[in-house]
Amino acid sequence: MIPCDAPVTGTVRPPGSKSITNRALVCAALAHGTSRLTGALDSQDTRVMAGGLQALGIDLDCDWHAGRITVHGCGGRIPASTAVIDCAASGTTMRFLSALCSLGRGHYRLDGTPRMRQRPIGDLLAALRALGVDATAESAGDCPPVAIRSTGLPGGATVVHGGTSSQFASALAMAGPCMPRGLEITFAGTLVSTPYLEMTRRVMAAFGAECTVTGLREWRIAPGGYAPCNYAIEPDASAASYFLAAAALTGGRVTVSGLSRDSLQGDVGFVGALARMGCAVTWAVDGVTVAGRAAHGVDIDMNAISDTVPTLAVVALFADGPTTIRNVAHIREKETDRIGDLVRELSRLGGRVTETRDGLVISPAPLRGATLSTYDDHRMAMSLALVGLRVGGVEIHDPGCVGKTFPGYWVALAALAGLDTTGWPARFCPP
Repeated sequence: MIPCDAPVTGTVRPPGSKSITNRALVCAALAHGTSRLTGALDSQDTRVMAGGLQALGIDLDCDWHAGRITVHGCGGRIPASTAVIDCAASGTTMRFLSALCSLGRGHYRLDGTPRMRQRPIGDLLAALRALGVDATAESAGDCPPVAIRSTGLPGGATVVHGGTSSQFASALAMAGPCMPRGLEITFAGTLVSTPYLEMTRRVMAAFGAECTVTGLREWRIAPGGYAPCNYAIEPDASAASYFLAAAALTGGRVTVSGLSRDSLQGDVGFVGALARMGCAVTWAVDGVTVAGRAAHGVDIDMNAISDTVPTLAVVALFADGPTTIRNVAHIREKETDRIGDLVRELSRLGGRVTETRDGLVISPAPLRGATLSTYDDHRMAMSLALVGLRVGGVEIHDPGCVGKTFPGYWVALAALAGLDTTGWPARFCPP
């Protein structure tokens, strides 16, 4: 990657939110009637979710290029009695469809990549078993493949532990309106990534579901199913973080359109982290602008915006003082260990980085170019590449892994930053 000769300036609109797209697909699939989604993200994760729903007999018409998906809902009754679902590397597909399959009557099996077989799902399966479903994990450590044998899911009360992934609770919640008795979820232990739970609730509400929240520890979801609707998906706030970070790294000025303070996505909170580091932030009705360099190190709890940890860690390499990122131990269970592996790659660049139990500490140090591994993790690739805006000789192994959530990332970054793309993608190391 060739460093920029000038601050990065411009306006960009990221593609649709992966998290919202996959939640909307599930709610629409369970609805009584036909829903139309616009602004849907075209990525590996969303295509895998759509394919999983189709394997269960849900009728979808997908125009991925236009971001339009028409979903003919099943009214809460899963058409297929047997299915084998390839979830690839999509955690949302594995978790959400494990719960959705439990609404069916039959035998279902969900599998994925080798890394997926290392990502625990036991807390979700235990909650499903408490509701009467035969749900088992076939790999050591309560990891996929997952086998679901169900005769329907009447509903009732269950407990879900929230310390590994908020997606377990989201998966249960989205199935709840289709249970004849509804569902009462009690959260046990420490909750992580709580903004994603609120996102789930708001998407469910858009499709007519009734969910009552009592404090932070209990959700009551009424029976009655989902109503079809026309649903517009906002741009991906996690993807926006890379472009806003480009401004913060180079002292530029970048506007991301389509996002507001009222976004469903908790990762808009990344903007606040940049403000604490010294950037100027301006909110508009339909966009946010970040300007100036992120000069100051911070001590920050990123539990609520944990998908942006790699992005902030890269920005912190160039701050004038140390940055401490806390309370994100759960990101060790993502597509890769986003603490240990991030520390390893930042250290290759010359960064002074220390791994802690629940985060990392980054201190100022002279940096150098390096060839960086991405561990088949889209967020590692997209964030680590930003170092190349300031340091020469940065190369990224397996740049194609960004296709999981943002296939057009390299083109969008080059266009915004005015990079010389001669030789792309050959300049990047092959897998």
